[in-house]
Amino acid sequence: MGKGFFHVPPAVNEPVKSYAPGTPEREEALATYKEMFNQKMDIPLYIGNQQIKTGKTRNMHPPHDHKHDLGVFHMAEKSHIETAIEEALKAREKWAKLPWEQRAAVFLKAADLIAGPYRQRLNAATMIGQSKNIYQAEIDSACEIIDFLRFNVEYMTQIYDEQPESDEKAWNRVEYRPLEGFVYAITPFNFTAIAGNLPSSAALMGNVVVWKPSSTQMFSAQVLMEVFQEAGVPDGVINMVMGDPAMITDTVLKSPDFAGVHFTGSTGVFQNIWAEIGKNINNYKTYPRIVGETGGKDFIVAHPSANPKEVSTAISRGAFEFQGQKCSAASRCYIPNSIWNEVKSYVEEDLKSFKMGSPEDMSNFITAVIDEKSFDKLASYIDQAKQDKDAEVIMGGGYDKSKGYFIEPTVILTTNPKYTTMETELFGPVVTIYVYEDEKYEETLHLVNETSIYALTGAILSKDRYAASLATDILQNAAGNFYINDKPTGAVVGRQPFGGARASGTNDKAGSKLNLLRWVSPRLIKETFVPPTDYRYPFLGE
Repeated sequence: MGKGFFHVPPAVNEPVKSYAPGTPEREEALATYKEMFNQKMDIPLYIGNQQIKTGKTRNMHPPHDHKHDLGVFHMAEKSHIETAIEEALKAREKWAKLPWEQRAAVFLKAADLIAGPYRQRLNAATMIGQSKNIYQAEIDSACEIIDFLRFNVEYMTQIYDEQPESDEKAWNRVEYRPLEGFVYAITPFNFTAIAGNLPSSAALMGNVVVWKPSSTQMFSAQVLMEVFQEAGVPDGVINMVMGDPAMITDTVLKSPDFAGVHFTGSTGVFQNIWAEIGKNINNYKTYPRIVGETGGKDFIVAHPSANPKEVSTAISRGAFEFQGQKCSAASRCYIPNSIWNEVKSYVEEDLKSFKMGSPEDMSNFITAVIDEKSFDKLASYIDQAKQDKDAEVIMGGGYDKSKGYFIEPTVILTTNPKYTTMETELFGPVVTIYVYEDEKYEETLHLVNETSIYALTGAILSKDRYAASLATDILQNAAGNFYINDKPTGAVVGRQPFGGARASGTNDKAGSKLNLLRWVSPRLIKETFVPPTDYRYPFLGE
């Protein structure tokens, strides 16, 4: 299964368009946004070769304009999930045997379709359905998913090329087979790229997939399915189902043919899935692969030598881009007393310059959080901080859901390093800052390491190389992606493979071949050219 005589196109990162005023891409994106905003979508289940409309539907609304109707998506019953599993297993018979270069061609075409005719359609769907500004949409629903698709093909060929040594007596080779069964992909609202990558990465390796996208990401999920179909993904290879999450997951996990779960979402849900797999373990034909990326309580630590302006920018971008709804978003910061006042003034300056509103207005840096449930949770923590004696809301703190779910970028200052918002994942535009005494830098690093159950991302800003090295050592288990002199967000496929440990997931590094290796079951074949005809070894001689 090596590359043989085939040479795949080299994977390079998709260039990010600027969308600066007056650029063609800005005008195209705006026109597509306006066109799609007024469409009424009727999104079916995709099962095998059928698009099923059950009649049981859920409405879709833009988070920044929740009274506007975007249409509906259809909800599955248990029988639909059972059919999706059957259709996936039926499709596996051909898909698993398809030569690797044929599978590669399908997903390379999908990348080119997104880079070209689908780029602004997928961006607009992400802006409308998930309230991303144009730049956040571009780096997600265009560049990152394109990079996933292209780099995964390159990683696949690297995996297939890894073969054991042979000699003149025997030929040893490894087949990287797809898993025996089907893969269950569960994807979140916050990244269209993740929604596309979790099912497609498993499918690229020859697997078949039952995919459950988030109910708050359905607008762009529909466009992804359009891309997969046009790219030539065969019927039944990726089946998209929506409905009651508990029912879908329960039905999937009870199937003897369940072979793995590819998950991004909340820690609690992932832990429940893991426990349920354990309960059903005697029922499965094979031990399922469990791959998940969950929550984070991501940190920024500034050393006294850090540049205050660099620290403030890391906070402003790291905490507030996409309203803090990134798994990697900075949500707890540790700033030395000697530079705090300067950092504070720069952050205040940034926040005063932020514009908030609909992503249709491309001068807006901040838009809405995803839904009312998220809004209410964030508002309750902000209100609590306004009352608590060991916390103070020093910037922002306002919110309004009359038109959209708008939360002002909010900075909480606490005197308690274990204050609730230093430990609890909020998933919104709220960052909490603890100011430490300069001479307690090393002590503070240990505090950072011990504060959170999560270990996804973190950043250290320092001009002192010894201080940076110390942080790298003490915080070695505190973050799967660790940044020196940068914000803790913005991992790029092929450059910063992404994932964390502890309660943040299995750290299988999306955007690397480590992740793809989870979706294959290797078979070693040894072929002896001239088999022996005598059992006796030389040591038996007299």
